[in-house]
Amino acid sequence: GDSSRFGAPCLKKRAAEGEMSGDVASKKAKTTSKKIISTDTAPAAIGPYSQAVAVSGFLFVSGCIPLDPKTMEMVGKTAAEQAEQVMKNLGAVLAAGGSSYDNVVKTTVLLTDMAHFAEVNAVYAKYFNDSPPARACFAALALPKGALVEIECVAVLPE
Repeated sequence: GDSSRFGAPCLKKRAAEGEMSGDVASKKAKTTSKKIISTDTAPAAIGPYSQAVAVSGFLFVSGCIPLDPKTMEMVGKTAAEQAEQVMKNLGAVLAAGGSSYDNVVKTTVLLTDMAHFAEVNAVYAKYFNDSPPARACFAALALPKGALVEIECVAVLPE
């Protein structure tokens, strides 16, 4: 049978109402355009990535390591000292993107040694004490620049 004669009127009606997939895709593209976030109050990206990207009401912050934003040198010898600098860098990127620690909904913590978990957790808890975000923590074989700690996050953007 010829099924095209049954589908054509329906397709014409949907096209007239703007429901065709191309129209829907182009409408979505306009409302979900991404904004690249860059600030000199946090270390510059050391590769082909952005410090953060804002899209659809969320801020996606790239992994932060304990670099001094001005010198790009590592800060801290211990995991706790490094975690403190990581959280400062994370906060600077969050602020540049229009968000804050209070709006973080998910973090991923990377450690070179799970033996550092408790000391990093103590620092982390100072920044996320009232309503902590969801979190994953992984041990990584190595991190950029020899860091002991790296943290990335996703935050909601205030309306």
